[in-house]
Amino acid sequence: MNDREFLENIKSGRTSIDDGLDYLKDFNYKEMDFAKLDFQRRQRRGFGEVIFCQDKEDFALVEIYKAFYERKESVLGTRASRHQYEIVKKEISEVEFNEVGRTLLLNFEKEEKVGNIAICTGGTADLKIAEEARVTAEFFGANVSTFYDIGVSGLHRMLSKIDEIKSANVIITIAGMEGALPTVLAGLVNKPIIAVPTSVGYGASLGGITALLTMINSCAEGISVVNIDNGFGASYQAAQINKLIEG
Repeated sequence: MNDREFLENIKSGRTSIDDGLDYLKDFNYKEMDFAKLDFQRRQRRGFGEVIFCQDKEDFALVEIYKAFYERKESVLGTRASRHQYEIVKKEISEVEFNEVGRTLLLNFEKEEKVGNIAICTGGTADLKIAEEARVTAEFFGANVSTFYDIGVSGLHRMLSKIDEIKSANVIITIAGMEGALPTVLAGLVNKPIIAVPTSVGYGASLGGITALLTMINSCAEGISVVNIDNGFGASYQAAQINKLIEG
């Protein structure tokens, strides 16, 4: 909950003084044996906490989500498995799982979304990274328009959507193989582009290294590049830009 909601709950009696003191005890972060949970991330950074779920022990992930649930704090998990969703779901029925994007969402705040972020992919094989980016951008309060499978092997598909893509505040481009999509788009639009190389392709794609090198060596201006398969990182940056534009 935000600070105003906390104070209103105290004032109205919905939260007792003792419960309020317990809440304030963990105001900066909650000390656990295996983790320190940052409950002030939203106040400090503008966006809420995100948990990287991959490789976390089952008991640890469940306890982390229970801690956020008890405080009515929204939290997004990335790189989650179906198994992790199922063990958290047993304790917290409200948690939502996107199997393609591998996200685990607990959201108490249904705030109005602003602006627009366009997410474009070269091919359908890039979908899991695109869905991670989409869920992240929406969690951080942005409207999202998706343009999937518009890669350069069929340029007419991109051109048929170019006016819609141009209307976004920020554009995320996600591509594997040779990674040409952001360069082509950057020559057609006047918006910042965040490029995500993916580990999609045959042997010489080198698990995304080829796409990464193409993107960081692009001759088109206005492109920033994140790490291979990092849909979350691209979306965080895009959401920050989108928020600044919308004021």
